[in-house]
Amino acid sequence: MSGAQRGTARAAPTVAAATLAQRIPDGALLALAPDYSGCALAVVRELIRRPARGLRLLGVPQLGLQADLLIGAGCVAEVETAALSLGEHGLAPAFLRAATAGTIVIRDSTCPAIHAGLTAAERGVPFLPLCGVLGSDLVRWRKDWRVIDDPFPPGRPILLVPALRPDVALFHVERIDAAGNAWVGVRRELMTMAHAARTTLVSAEAASAENLLADATLAAGTLPGLYVTATAVVPHGAAPTGCGKLYPRDDAVYARYAERAATAGGFARFLDAWLAGDDVLAA
Repeated sequence: MSGAQRGTARAAPTVAAATLAQRIPDGALLALAPDYSGCALAVVRELIRRPARGLRLLGVPQLGLQADLLIGAGCVAEVETAALSLGEHGLAPAFLRAATAGTIVIRDSTCPAIHAGLTAAERGVPFLPLCGVLGSDLVRWRKDWRVIDDPFPPGRPILLVPALRPDVALFHVERIDAAGNAWVGVRRELMTMAHAARTTLVSAEAASAENLLADATLAAGTLPGLYVTATAVVPHGAAPTGCGKLYPRDDAVYARYAERAATAGGFARFLDAWLAGDDVLAA
């Protein structure tokens, strides 16, 4: 384990989504999953209702709808990510407005650099070497990255990426158990987030009566509760993003959001309906 805050032998407490959101302090470096992985939208809704302020978002390795909602709601001060969009539904409108207005700080990165930084934190080392980003403009703009001569022959340049230690990692999974173990399946980035973060908060579709680590077919894809700070059982808690094989992304909602959020007024109407639990397709 790295220097992150970990759970103990005691099981992570299971709380409501709103209580989980209260564990994310204003100004936190918050690691979030991409739209295709495990987005805890029910917890994000509670962050906006609170409302959270000054959050620094870290995309692992990219961001989508949940980040755009947080940015548009005024919850975000800074974003570090490899990309931020709605996929085939287009660019992220709230992010574009904030970037154009200069109301948020943008730290451009790449998928390899973000994974390298998290892996360094996971391993408890201050940095990790990387070669693939050399030659890009990112190296020029990222003053926190360092290029050195490789100490091993033939001594070519190598990039050092500092460890990324999120204050909080937040994501949604299909199931958790009473010990706080969380099944992430093939989404290994969720495990890396949890290993690197000081605090890990997990919402889930359902609670399993059986210990997930005791099942040989599930154990390899299960994050041990040792790395989980608190959990919440929230059915349909990833919607309108998808959740594995349980339900797909709701493309009708995405399309409506892309249409409405193209203007600040339209975003506000969509957000009000979403926060109230109303039909966003009629917003």
